[in-house]
Amino acid sequence: MNFIVFPGQGSQKIGMGKKLSENFPEAKEVFDEVNDALNLNLTKIMWEGSDSEISLTTNAQPALMACGVAAYRVLSKLENKNLKQLADFTCGHSLGEYTAMTVAKVFSLKECAILLRLRGEAMQQAVPVGKGAMAALIGISINQTIEIIEKAQIHGICDIGNDNADGQVVISGDVEAVENAIEIAKNNSVKRAILLPVSAPFHCRLMEPARVIMEKALNNLEFNEPLVPIVSNITALSHTDPSILRKNLIDQVTGTVRWRETMEFAKNQGVKKITELGSGKVLTGIAKRMVKDISSVSFENPDDFDAYL
Repeated sequence: MNFIVFPGQGSQKIGMGKKLSENFPEAKEVFDEVNDALNLNLTKIMWEGSDSEISLTTNAQPALMACGVAAYRVLSKLENKNLKQLADFTCGHSLGEYTAMTVAKVFSLKECAILLRLRGEAMQQAVPVGKGAMAALIGISINQTIEIIEKAQIHGICDIGNDNADGQVVISGDVEAVENAIEIAKNNSVKRAILLPVSAPFHCRLMEPARVIMEKALNNLEFNEPLVPIVSNITALSHTDPSILRKNLIDQVTGTVRWRETMEFAKNQGVKKITELGSGKVLTGIAKRMVKDISSVSFENPDDFDAYL
């Protein structure tokens, strides 16, 4: 039982995908197509820009998707296997779910690039700068987190943005409420509670304006049945029905990324191998901690492919 997973925002960095593009024509085709779809030299930003440029949500989301799709196409070519032969399920963290749907042919690479550029703009504009915040709580259970945010909500919206792993939760909402939650956490001996350097409070109710925009865009797009089941961020279950896949992406804008439960789903399915494609190794790191006796591998650069093959 194999899973292929794709990273989310936070894994971006200058130079990502450049060596793949230089060494594999399959990867170069992906980056060229994304540039054309957006009518933007995104790869120039990815490879020659600044950290602040690549971290802009509007750039980071399509850039990370492009890296994930490029890595998948290289792996598929080198292994001479299609997605059905490489994986039993696929999924991604937040925007990574769009990447998963692209390689599973739910929609095209061009359509995904345009969707993610729109998603980034909508999420960035949903909340005025300085009004929202996100914070990571380390060494805490999900039940403890719920208790803390219930107390903090007297200061505004405070939701669980990412339930990432055992003892690792990200909260999101109004800055006053999030800061209050940090103080409550510290007073309750939580190992670590820190504000994150993000441009908006993702995956919380403050993202409702972005959800409305994405609902309209996604309802105007034809969804195909995926080549392999997609494990949803919102349900932490696998789905193949195109109407459900669409609804999951809409709900994902304001909903919690249930990655801890996604890994529990993988464990219950008897997963033996998790392959992370794209920038970074965050998701394979979580998998190693949560799923016993799992084989995990990440592909980001040509050296990763050389070492594996």
